[in-house]
Amino acid sequence: MGFWIADFGFEIHPIQNPQSKIQNSLAFSNSHCTICTSTVETMTLDLQISPGSGSPIFKQIVDQVRLGVATGRLSAGDQLPSVRALAERLVVNPNTIAKAYTELAREGIIDSQQGRGAFIAKPRQIYTKTERLRRIEPLIDALANEGVGLGFTRDELVEALEEKLNKLRPAQQGKAP
Repeated sequence: MGFWIADFGFEIHPIQNPQSKIQNSLAFSNSHCTICTSTVETMTLDLQISPGSGSPIFKQIVDQVRLGVATGRLSAGDQLPSVRALAERLVVNPNTIAKAYTELAREGIIDSQQGRGAFIAKPRQIYTKTERLRRIEPLIDALANEGVGLGFTRDELVEALEEKLNKLRPAQQGKAP
């Protein structure tokens, strides 16, 4: 079994899948706008989807783009592939990509510009602190419950969380938003 890695330069390469399930993967970067003569900032993001996972494909795409923005791999102004191009590269239905882009636009992560494409939006806080805490509370509960259930101490859990945060946002260590 293999999965596909396609670069946005329109070359498709089959490679060996290290896991037993099929995955589709896309690494894209683009440097020239295909509509006009302007140059678009180069962006690199590896999207990997697992059709057999418990998470819907559109959600996998949304989560990976969100993480790319959060970690700085994607920045404001970076252009995403068109719905059709991304669907072809990942071998999924275009409606799946459209649904992911709609969700990303609803969350304020991307801006869709008619006739130009989808671009990473400038960072803005669309949720109040109270709403952000409400959204993360179930995840914190799950982490705490699972950690305690596995026998971790409070200090071990805090250390593991800090380590993960430092990997995700190395340039912002110690800074609060």
